[in-house]
Amino acid sequence: MYRPSPVSTWTNFAGDQSCTPYSFERPATQQELARTVAAAAAKGRTVRVAAGGHSFNDTVLTDGTLLSLSRMTRVLDIDRASGLVRAEAGISLGALSDAMDRHGLAFANMGDINVQSIAGATATGTHGTGETLPNLSACLHSIELTLADGSSLELNADNDPDAWRAARVSLGALGVVTAVTIQAVPAYNLSSIDTTAPIEHTLQNLDGLNAANDHFGFFTFPHSDLAMTKTWNRTDAPAEPRSSAEDWFHDMLLTNYAYWGVCRLGRARRSWIPALNRLSSWASGTTRYRDRSDRVFATPRRVPITEMEYAIPREHAAAAVRAVRAIGEQARYDVPCPLEVRFVAPDDAFLSPAGGRDTCYIAVHQFERIPWEGYFREVEELLIGYGGRPHWGKRHFRTAEDLKPHYPQWDTFQAVRARLDPDGVFTNPYVERVLGAVS
Repeated sequence: MYRPSPVSTWTNFAGDQSCTPYSFERPATQQELARTVAAAAAKGRTVRVAAGGHSFNDTVLTDGTLLSLSRMTRVLDIDRASGLVRAEAGISLGALSDAMDRHGLAFANMGDINVQSIAGATATGTHGTGETLPNLSACLHSIELTLADGSSLELNADNDPDAWRAARVSLGALGVVTAVTIQAVPAYNLSSIDTTAPIEHTLQNLDGLNAANDHFGFFTFPHSDLAMTKTWNRTDAPAEPRSSAEDWFHDMLLTNYAYWGVCRLGRARRSWIPALNRLSSWASGTTRYRDRSDRVFATPRRVPITEMEYAIPREHAAAAVRAVRAIGEQARYDVPCPLEVRFVAPDDAFLSPAGGRDTCYIAVHQFERIPWEGYFREVEELLIGYGGRPHWGKRHFRTAEDLKPHYPQWDTFQAVRARLDPDGVFTNPYVERVLGAVS
């Protein structure tokens, strides 16, 4: 068994979460992974999984065995006729999208990051935007789950409905997802328009904007009276992607390097932040293009931030956005980052933040080395008042005691957890904080 050394420290993509596990393993097959998990459990060590490392919180951290799925990235089967795609759990959303596109298939919806693994993205409730489309875990057709004794289960809606609804958004607390079958859709292009509009006009017309577009969302900076809207619609027209130069100018120069520079300037001159936020909103301009769906959904993210995101009932969206903006504009907070607002349909995973209700997601961000905790805590308290549920892969301060009333099937999830992981092998301090101990 590999013993850790100073170079074996694991760090997430943002560089703000790290741990030094007892052992760090990179199995290449389900059989190798099963042996590793069983050996760790037999020695009383906990097991956690590092997939794409794209969570902002401490969901991965462990001093036990840490598994990387970076060698389990194969596409196992693609059936174009049925749209069923089987892949190992460590494959990234971007790599899986490329493989599916070669067979005329695509995800029905995606978030704006494609470097996450399919297992990590679904286990944390990752989502895109579109009022008729649920989060990513709803595309799962079956899940291969490796348990603490090394055995594996193939879960689907028919053979174990409760475990299926628990495993789709599981926080890694039931076992190790080693492969998934997803339900893809025929490949499609999106017509994209990114532009600006007055924030109050946008908030007053949310229902119409959602109804008129397949995918609608927006960013808005505190201190700015603009919303930076994104509208994406399916089209039969051929792709007219931006040129490489246009891509670099918009996605790298403006969205990353220029924005990074503005944030650094705001950190150095805090009193300038309101003016800089207004400038950033105004400078975002308008872009129009058509491209393959996943290329429209995903945008490179290089600016070092931390993030919290909450899911609230959609009917509270406008009031909540106004209130969050007001918090970010208070003199005691320095916020050079926008909030992001997206919309999703209900689903039935037990721990899905969008479970059972039409949902608005509101995300707040803070630039590196600017205090974030006070701002996030005040926003969280506000959004809890609207019935908010946290995104499981981002920062929040909730505990099992106060989360339980917000999830109608909480006890059913816990019963599945006790059945599949009775000894609490797949836990860590984060899991115990938000789910409690296995009972």
